[in-house]
Amino acid sequence: MRLLRIIPDDTKFPFMSFRRVSFPFSALLSVVAVLCFFFVSMNFGIDFTGGTLIEMQAKSGKSDIGAVRTTANELNVGEVEVQEFGERGDVSIRFGLQPGANQQDRERAQQSAQERVRTAFEKDYDFRRVEVVGPRVSGELVQSGTLGVVLSIVGVLIYLWFRFEWQFAVGAVIATLHDLVLTIGFFAITQIEFNMTSIAAILTIVGYSLNDTVVVFDRIRELLRRYKKMPVEDLLDLSINSTLSRTIMTSVTTTLALLALVLFGGQVISSFSWAMIFGVVIGTYSSIFIAAPVLIYLGLKVGAEAPAAAEPAGKPAAKAANRVRGPAERPAQ
Repeated sequence: MRLLRIIPDDTKFPFMSFRRVSFPFSALLSVVAVLCFFFVSMNFGIDFTGGTLIEMQAKSGKSDIGAVRTTANELNVGEVEVQEFGERGDVSIRFGLQPGANQQDRERAQQSAQERVRTAFEKDYDFRRVEVVGPRVSGELVQSGTLGVVLSIVGVLIYLWFRFEWQFAVGAVIATLHDLVLTIGFFAITQIEFNMTSIAAILTIVGYSLNDTVVVFDRIRELLRRYKKMPVEDLLDLSINSTLSRTIMTSVTTTLALLALVLFGGQVISSFSWAMIFGVVIGTYSSIFIAAPVLIYLGLKVGAEAPAAAEPAGKPAAKAANRVRGPAERPAQ
């Protein structure tokens, strides 16, 4: 039975010839992403800015999450997150800190918002917990999330340093940082809410991008042993083309699954789904147009330890015989 081939086996697309375009293009996007992060900032969710968490339980034992979300959005308390949790009928409502001229005004506005929520739902729901998340806790979440991302990158560097040559490790880290910077810029430009699920998305993108890059690197290392005299650009092109079918199939199937989450997953995981779609696209791009071409600039060599060409049959034996024979043993002239 013939296997399905999305990309023909004899594909010879010159990916390395595009490195003079992909590198400046990615550098420009990275600069734009950094500028947007500092001058536009991101739309931080309640996890990072602080706010109020209210947990309720439906008196009837069954909650109408759609009706709760509609009512909560009409209370004029800012952006509201509504989701079900735990047992059937449990609902949580989260909304951010209310604006005010000073700390006292903000506290008074926050208390007023809580009362509006309680008045709107006390007929059908029992209030189990009301908790205010302050900026200090939010700052700790920012630090923990940042530390998690940094440690993951350090772990990637150590892993690749031992598994591959140092050029591969540095190339993978450059590609991973490229994906992270562009993903942060994506959040800043689109103003999609950045919350704890977004941190999970970033860590998932790191894993996905790394996996895609390692697949290409494995093929490069395999072909380095097989082709000792092939130019490095041609060898990298051959490696990417030979894994291109797998790369495209993985990216397309993952994107289709994420599109289903965007369409049917609801608002709760919307930021995660959109970030993952962007991460899959940019991770596939970086593994082909960033991670592999950067090996050329890092000095990857082909055939550095290639053995000398084999001697024709019979000559090595004759030379060995001449080395063993002494002058007395040689035939008379």
